[in-house]
Amino acid sequence: MTRIKICGVTSIEQAIGCVERGADAIGVNFVPSSPRCVDIPSAKAIALAVGSRALVVAVVADMTVEAMQLLRSETGAGCLQLHGNETPAAVSPLLPHAYKAIRVATAEDVEAAQTMPGDYVMVDANVAGTLGGTGRTFDWSLVTGLARRRRLVLAGGLTSGNVASAIAIVRPWCVDVSSGVESSAGVKDLAKVEDFVRSVRSAG
Repeated sequence: MTRIKICGVTSIEQAIGCVERGADAIGVNFVPSSPRCVDIPSAKAIALAVGSRALVVAVVADMTVEAMQLLRSETGAGCLQLHGNETPAAVSPLLPHAYKAIRVATAEDVEAAQTMPGDYVMVDANVAGTLGGTGRTFDWSLVTGLARRRRLVLAGGLTSGNVASAIAIVRPWCVDVSSGVESSAGVKDLAKVEDFVRSVRSAG
């Protein structure tokens, strides 16, 4: 069964609503440039409210290993998603509770994803000047081979309307959605979340 991560959650109410509708993981964003960025107390409150019902993932970019370890400890997040320009050497000390996100537009980007350590790797659309959350898709055929070799988290412009096609092509371990289930940046539309989850589950 394809797992579902709802990323960019900014409140306890959103987090609980997403979990109740079938999310397997919740993403809380610590990237300052993101409109979905939260502070440590908010993320800790979300993690406490969610408890063991879903994995809480802290999304970070270009922090030191020590700062990332401290953030995970302070928030109670179960996992870190490294969404900046981190090297494999930054990922290794955080394993098994971390994975790297790679922005993909070419076969060379996929090769870079394959070099990242750990069982899991994430792929997102490569949009100039941004780290993610753009609502843009990419050529899913680029990562079909990678999905056979790794536990692949597929992100980038997914919606209830296209996620079944993405799953059919890629067969990812998990799909990740943020803007595709929002009414505005950082505000989840729970009806859209429900539609997204239904589309994923129907895809198998």
